[in-house]
Amino acid sequence: MRKNTDQDQINATIWRACDTFRGIMDSSDYKNYVLVMLFLKYISDVWKERKAELVERYGDNEEMLSRQLERRVRFILPERSTFDYLFRHVGRDNVSLGELIDVALEQIEDANRAKLEGVFRNISFNSDVLGNEKDKNRRLANLLRDFATLDLRPSQVRGDIIGGSYMYLIARFAGDAGKKGGEFYTPHAVSILLARLLKAKPGDRICDPTVGSGSLLLEVAKEIASANHNYSLFGQETNGGTWALCRLNMFLNEEDSAVIKWGDTLNNPLLIEGDRLMRFNIVVANPPFSLDKWGADLAAEDTYQRSWRGIPPKSTADYAFISHMVETALPQEGKVGVIVAHGVLFRGGTEGKIRQSLLQENLLDAVIGLPEKLFYGTGIPAAILLFDRSREAGGANEDRKDVLFIDASKSFAPGKNQNTLQQSDISHIAETYHARTEIERFSRRVPLAEIAENEWNLNVARYVDTFIVPDTIDLGALQADIAGLESELSEVRGKLNHYLSSLGVMDSE
Repeated sequence: MRKNTDQDQINATIWRACDTFRGIMDSSDYKNYVLVMLFLKYISDVWKERKAELVERYGDNEEMLSRQLERRVRFILPERSTFDYLFRHVGRDNVSLGELIDVALEQIEDANRAKLEGVFRNISFNSDVLGNEKDKNRRLANLLRDFATLDLRPSQVRGDIIGGSYMYLIARFAGDAGKKGGEFYTPHAVSILLARLLKAKPGDRICDPTVGSGSLLLEVAKEIASANHNYSLFGQETNGGTWALCRLNMFLNEEDSAVIKWGDTLNNPLLIEGDRLMRFNIVVANPPFSLDKWGADLAAEDTYQRSWRGIPPKSTADYAFISHMVETALPQEGKVGVIVAHGVLFRGGTEGKIRQSLLQENLLDAVIGLPEKLFYGTGIPAAILLFDRSREAGGANEDRKDVLFIDASKSFAPGKNQNTLQQSDISHIAETYHARTEIERFSRRVPLAEIAENEWNLNVARYVDTFIVPDTIDLGALQADIAGLESELSEVRGKLNHYLSSLGVMDSE
């Protein structure tokens, strides 16, 4: 591969590697094999280049080489765990490639336990789902051959390209997997919008309690553009396989210090400080819409009393996630951005009471209605709720007593299967929010008193009138225009008949 290979070339090569598994399993299942192999190839190439540099400096002094490698390389790589070692066994008789790869991953995890413990526990390249031994060896040989064409040494590609390729693959898998994919990936444009809305700053602690593959969390951090990573990232994910993908995603994007926990945020929050929940400058999430059986029966016994405003229905966890996020935002300064289904804006019962309480506490800063068909697996339009705890008493924005409503439902580029927010749409929405600008048929600041009159309903259409009154029609003038056009048409027909008659095409009358 040529030096400075661009992102598109790497992406295309890796996507072709997916052909190994197409037809024998869904992409939601085989994504783990491809993404883990990308990680293995990357750390192998980094190790190989760093070792070559040190050999040139220190010669064959194994003790010095080992000590320097441990200091200078992010991941320790045992000799029989390198990609090159595995590739040398392609085509050999009486060799189980699946078993070799599994052993290699186990050794990598053991050598890097502080960083990688448990990351590979949910995947086996020696699984029977890949076929009998002969078919399995053939498929894994093809996978290794595809990745062998990639040169991922740092001198050949920029570090951020590897993370970008990983994100590219996750996005492609999410698109193929539909609803299943949407559970672990937020479309890139929506992640950018949330990052622009929340505007993280250096020193912030940023959390995603339903972190999925980590794409949204990384995008919010990227808004800081800090070369020395002057921020800290936290997340929790309930799905073990997705948690592992997120951990690898953090490493490939050079966010080694990110704290990503595996567990159920609602029933077993693991981001704890002392005897209380950790607090963050920014809390952002795209939780599963209307999650059923989320643990409502246990909420009353919650150690951290997150449901003090009310316990959401057992069939819809939306306000359980919202309550958790608000409670984990720093008092008087923390910001929350959450993507929700539209029902969250107006449903009654306990949800209506929780919504009322959040409004009466003056925490809700904005409601943004999004276009339909933005998310994988659902065509329904969603909304973004932005909460700002600086509106609390003692906060910098305690005097702000209105909610900004933005109707961005028409702000998109249409697609056959999925619509997309354009950069111009993202900029327009973000600029409107930060300036709290009122724009006819797009945005409006609504006093809390008016929302109360509407029984705390947050449906955007109640507050932003997008109806365009048609121009008044002058029927008399319209009839005169029609009469004039008919007269002109009659004259043209007469001339046409005259010309046709002179040419002998038709008899003259």
